[in-house]
Amino acid sequence: MRNYFRVLKQYILDSDYRFGINSMFGMYNSMPDEEYLKRAFKVNMHYELDLDNPRTYNEKLQWLKLYNRNPIYTTMVDKVAVKDYVKSIIGEDYIIPTLGVYDKFNEIDFEKLPNSFVIKCAHDSGGIVICPNKENFDYTAAKKKIEKYQKRDFYLGWREWPYKNVPRRIIVEQYMEDKKTKELRDYKFFTFNGKVKALFIASDRQNPNEDTKFDFFDESYNHLPIINGHPNANTLPERPKNFELMKELAEKLAVGIPHVRVDFYEIDGKVYFGEMTFFHWSGVVPFEPKEWDLIFGDWIQLPNEKIIE
Repeated sequence: MRNYFRVLKQYILDSDYRFGINSMFGMYNSMPDEEYLKRAFKVNMHYELDLDNPRTYNEKLQWLKLYNRNPIYTTMVDKVAVKDYVKSIIGEDYIIPTLGVYDKFNEIDFEKLPNSFVIKCAHDSGGIVICPNKENFDYTAAKKKIEKYQKRDFYLGWREWPYKNVPRRIIVEQYMEDKKTKELRDYKFFTFNGKVKALFIASDRQNPNEDTKFDFFDESYNHLPIINGHPNANTLPERPKNFELMKELAEKLAVGIPHVRVDFYEIDGKVYFGEMTFFHWSGVVPFEPKEWDLIFGDWIQLPNEKIIE
């Protein structure tokens, strides 16, 4: 009861806290994007968002959300449509095979699927179910999760414009796992005007006994002293065999774009495309040390022309 009154008091007296709670319940869904982002940014980053003279990486991501609304970005974040887009630029060899695309979960014919597979919502982040073995698969839980995420308007959460018009489809993909690491390790390349400046590696994502780890490196694979959302690994990930190839492919996909993160997997020595992300952490997670927010921000050269829908 004491905790309840403490939370209630904070809700009444702290406008930033109140905004964060109300946002979770969709109370600001009709608020204009610029006003919403200024409020949400202050709540999460604890400083004012300057859209007239943005300097930090996280500030510039908010500017890009509002003023760099290129229609092709919608294709690039759609987990179904992006495969043809990527295939047209770097070829089919780097595409994870699709087993099916559906409008509803009930349309999936599980009897025709292999023993292992992955189910994703095409329009968001987080709507994913991994099935390593059909014999132990919880269909009820999978249906509940996918249908929940399928209803979610991912755009409204942080006003990431590219997701606004992505069809809410379900995609089933081939299950992928590296034999050596026993996981699907991400290599996430930060590109700025078509050039890779940094990357991070996500590890331990499928280990229920460990927190996910993020380790940042520069374009030459020197480890960077950055904490951003997750701790570093106790043992640094080895340089991937296809590091230079992944860099090359990322830069091909990023031509003409002020900033985009291009993700790849290296599985049993072969490279596969993962996804493209325009707003890392949606621009609301601090860097430690803070100087990296400015360093990454300096790498983004904002366009002179605004593209507004």
